[in-house]
Amino acid sequence: MANRAEIARRIFASCRRSGIETVAVHSGADAHEPFVREADTAVRLPGDSPAESYLRGDLIVQAALDAGADAIHPGYGFLSESAQFAQQVTDAGLTWIGPAADTIAAMGSKIRAKELMSGAGVPILEVDLDTVQDEEFPLLVKASYGGGGRGMRVVTRREDLDQELAAARAEAESAFGDGTVFVEPYLPTARHVEVQVVADAHGECWIVGERDCSIQRRHQKVMEEAPAPALRDGVRERLYTAARAAVAAVGYLGAGTVEFLVQEDAIYFLEMNTRLQVEHPVSECVYDVDLVQAQLTVAQGQPLPHREFTPTGHAIEVRLYAEDPAHEWAPQVGTVRSLRFPSATTSFALPTTYGLRLDSAVEAGSSVGIHYDPMLAKVIAWGPDRLSAARMLSDALRRCELHGVVTNAGFLRAILGDEDVLGARLRTSLLEEKLDEWVTAAAPTKEIEVLATAAAFTDASAQAAQAKVQRRIPLAWRAVPSQSRSRSYVFAGSQVTVDYRDCGGALRSDNNHIRALPVAPNEALLEVDGIEQRFTVTRGAGWVDILGPSGSWTLEPVPRFVDPADVVGSGSLVAPMPGAVVAVSVSEGDQVAAGDTLLVLEAMKMQHTIRATTDGVVSELRVTVGLQVEAGAVLAVIDEAPTLNSEERTPPKREA
Repeated sequence: MANRAEIARRIFASCRRSGIETVAVHSGADAHEPFVREADTAVRLPGDSPAESYLRGDLIVQAALDAGADAIHPGYGFLSESAQFAQQVTDAGLTWIGPAADTIAAMGSKIRAKELMSGAGVPILEVDLDTVQDEEFPLLVKASYGGGGRGMRVVTRREDLDQELAAARAEAESAFGDGTVFVEPYLPTARHVEVQVVADAHGECWIVGERDCSIQRRHQKVMEEAPAPALRDGVRERLYTAARAAVAAVGYLGAGTVEFLVQEDAIYFLEMNTRLQVEHPVSECVYDVDLVQAQLTVAQGQPLPHREFTPTGHAIEVRLYAEDPAHEWAPQVGTVRSLRFPSATTSFALPTTYGLRLDSAVEAGSSVGIHYDPMLAKVIAWGPDRLSAARMLSDALRRCELHGVVTNAGFLRAILGDEDVLGARLRTSLLEEKLDEWVTAAAPTKEIEVLATAAAFTDASAQAAQAKVQRRIPLAWRAVPSQSRSRSYVFAGSQVTVDYRDCGGALRSDNNHIRALPVAPNEALLEVDGIEQRFTVTRGAGWVDILGPSGSWTLEPVPRFVDPADVVGSGSLVAPMPGAVVAVSVSEGDQVAAGDTLLVLEAMKMQHTIRATTDGVVSELRVTVGLQVEAGAVLAVIDEAPTLNSEERTPPKREA
């Protein structure tokens, strides 16, 4: 298995059901992850980063040979669409579980793929830059060998075109080693719909329905569903016809996805992914098919049975990430203290009845590090209809017990409850249009005082339980009730303080009149405006985990007494997450203005710009390019100064 985490676990599950032995390859950082334990045998690759391990095709092929494997499954991501790696595998006498290397190469170039599809009669989007007119804007610049939004630019004005083309070429060259780009019309109101195909060497071509993947952030999918809702009459048939033509045009073998933009009645070819897709479970649920098993069948040279695929019910998938939408989507690192979805009925397998499927990369005790994509799990709900699936999925995210890292669960629930989403008024620009609204809806603004009160009451109970003397005195009791007791907590960067006192043997908050019914060190039943709410509380050094009616949350207790050595000086800029410094734009002594770029951190394949928060002078610069820093490390210190005008200010150096 030339991949890791949830991807490897998914492939291994089908292999076990087929009686096929498995070999995991893993980096040093992944040595203790669940996918390594689940394999029959494992081979450790050098280093921790992808460049040292999962992107080393030569090492993976040698590991397969050393382990006595006879086939390599690439999964999705990393080398799964590398024609060079596919050729390395076959040259070593191993079976490549995927399409032929020349097919991958043809589809790997989006320009070449569009030429092939156009020749096969598949509708494409195209623009002639020599004759483009103002009314044809906006345009979309795309990297020919790109993916995941890298090397992609939206151009709204003719005068910006040359500059954006140059920027896209530079980004594509950096990300993919090839700066070739092309331009096509930008259709922000179109939908992203893809067709799942599986073809064998005996002439059988499965069209396993279609999926809608329109909810995207920066061209990366966030929510996917099958079948695509509210398609106009005839569109589905045209999609299937075009997908069959695409398969025939390149002699495709194995599982793949043909992606389209759908604008009302019109369809346009986007690209063909020559691998399994992250979102394949929604198709598996509604069409009752194991797509990995189908891949294994084709790779063994066996014929696929003839099937016609009719959907049963509706399935929706969301990608649960360790990231903080409220703070510029910063990826999170840490140890997962708990991960449990009580309503999950299956993992990495087809549900036998409507329910929740969980394909998770991690479990309690897993570490989320800086080297890899921060996706924790794919959560898939399959219901009798679309509304049922959306409700089931939202409720599963609310009831899940997930602590240790900040996640996007609240943001996903905001999407699933949106009127446009529920009404199937979908388009690729919808998430960006509603981004602020959904981020705001995800924050527990109304619940935070209740959560802090649950934490304070259970903390008081825990302290009383540990008392060595006077254990029979009521919680928060004072001989002279001159003032209330108080506890403070930090959530999402804001501090909340709970003042409380004993009232006839029961705790009551002074802030909001919340009253404790039974309270224990790890459980509280609170009466909030006449409504009883139950909370489960777990605490450790520097954290309090709370599971309640609104979901899973973590608060940080504020110490009553602070060690002066722990206080960060005024003007200090600290690292928001562990990462590597990839660019430094200033030197000590430089004058900067609020908003100026000081340096850039890279973590989990994403770059994060550290900017000046005030006008002033860089008095300390504690990092250099290439340095690895921990979360909370001081990167630079700015001595505040009066606002500088443009003549007085020394501009920072241009970014590396």
